Amino acid sequence: MASQAPAQQLVTVFGGSGFVGRHVVRALVKRGYRVRVAVRRPDLANFLQPLGTVGQIHAVQANLRYPASVAAAVKGTDAVVNLVGIMQEQGRQSFPAVQANGARAVAQACAAAGIARVVQVSALGASAESASAYARSKAEGEAAMFASVPGAVVLRPSVMFGPEDTFFNRFASLARMLPVVPLVGDGVTKFQPAFVGDVAEIVARAVDGTVQGGRVYELGGPEVQSLREIVEEVCKVTGRKRLLAPLPFPLARIMGSVLQVADTLTLGLIPDELVMTRDQVTLLASDNVVSAEAKAEGRDFAGLGLAPTSSEAVITSYLWRFRKTGQFDALQAR
Repeated sequence: MASQAPAQQLVTVFGGSGFVGRHVVRALVKRGYRVRVAVRRPDLANFLQPLGTVGQIHAVQANLRYPASVAAAVKGTDAVVNLVGIMQEQGRQSFPAVQANGARAVAQACAAAGIARVVQVSALGASAESASAYARSKAEGEAAMFASVPGAVVLRPSVMFGPEDTFFNRFASLARMLPVVPLVGDGVTKFQPAFVGDVAEIVARAVDGTVQGGRVYELGGPEVQSLREIVEEVCKVTGRKRLLAPLPFPLARIMGSVLQVADTLTLGLIPDELVMTRDQVTLLASDNVVSAEAKAEGRDFAGLGLAPTSSEAVITSYLWRFRKTGQFDALQAR
């Protein structure tokens, strides 16, 4: 645990303007930390300013593909958090470049600067043996982090939910757009959705120094749900009665390849909700839940002393906008 008070410490957060980042920044500034938000476009991170007091949050330019910018971003800081990740490759933003080499650049910059408190947010399912390029790059990023900063804290959350998520919101949007919602693999894949606010709290505790370093923590919510159960819950909350149609994995892989090419050729004009890549289909072939080993060793929410929030308690607060008459449709959606 650091000897200085939070107000005397500076924390650099890579990817601080993203979905997870804004919650991590909020958790840190509530503790009193000064936060340096390292992003590719600092001008798009100004919305974070109201989360703290005057001068408490400062955005700087950094790109994980350029080690010099990473080194400049960690200079003079007491702790570093790396949240940068992508779900789909686009141009130079490839999985190896961002999630493997990017994490390596952060780790090496921290090691050179003598920064020991480092938090790497990875993903549940990360594995060097995975058939998914996304999962393999996440595992490579973890290994690179430990190679340079052995005492780093690595967090592997399951799919996360919150107002700006791209999971529950995506299915709610699909249910609004389509009369039939396809379920890859008949929706049998298991998930353990984690509230982004809970993950941010663990990140902040790791920055505090109260989370043991040199370990990988798996963070999943209180419920294990199949993809079908999740979509059914979304439809119930949004008041949409939709047919859920099974989409076999072989056909889903073909569709993923076609949609990925089409999205590239149209320069991203296809709505995000309809874009699915072959690698994402590959990810859906494996369950995304906390392992028995992590539970037994206390490397989960329970072991960290936090009771995770259920999706049922949160998603209604932001999925109401997908109802036919918005928040005024509350009674009908029950």
